[in-house]
Amino acid sequence: MVGILGRKLGMTQSYDDKGQCHGLTVIEAGPCVVIQVKVADKDGYDAIQVGFEPLDLKKTNKPLSGHFKGNGSKTAYRVLREFRVDDPSAFTSGQELTVEQFKPGQLLDIIGTSKGKGFAGTIKRHHFHRGPMTHGSHNKRPPGSIGNSAWPSRVVKGRKMPGQLGNKRSTVPMVRVFSIDAEKNLLFINGPAPGGRNGLVSIQSAVKDHKGDAT
Repeated sequence: MVGILGRKLGMTQSYDDKGQCHGLTVIEAGPCVVIQVKVADKDGYDAIQVGFEPLDLKKTNKPLSGHFKGNGSKTAYRVLREFRVDDPSAFTSGQELTVEQFKPGQLLDIIGTSKGKGFAGTIKRHHFHRGPMTHGSHNKRPPGSIGNSAWPSRVVKGRKMPGQLGNKRSTVPMVRVFSIDAEKNLLFINGPAPGGRNGLVSIQSAVKDHKGDAT
């Protein structure tokens, strides 16, 4: 199985054969088209470049337009991503990738951009505890001491501080496919997906080993 791109549509719920209710994330996955096949002998690694969301060639710049035409594509695509593959000879330019490659019960990794929540303090961003609110305490929500004494006399890199919260690449590992709707290109996964509604997500096979069922 190779990865595919999609848009997160929202959430719903459904019942399985045992009557248990599951919270599901709905993703419109594909269809995607293979734009370019890369091989290790020529490009240094084996991968395929996939296009998602068709776009008029007139709406792209000349370098992108030439790239699509050079690979035999008569249509441009809004999003381009690469996926590593073991056997690039199994793919050809123009090949369509659909949601039908997934099966119920399969484990996937969902990659996207988390929701941006702006500037946040240490309590919201890193789950720090606040100080006492009574008896004249001045330690309510500040982060506390961040420096060191005589050595090394500086703030160590990587200190948890206030700053930008969210709006970062995020991966939700090992979510299980509940069902698919091939006609509408819909993928129902039993678990969350990063980002907000209509956010772009990348879907691929789970990388980590697992024991038992995944949520």
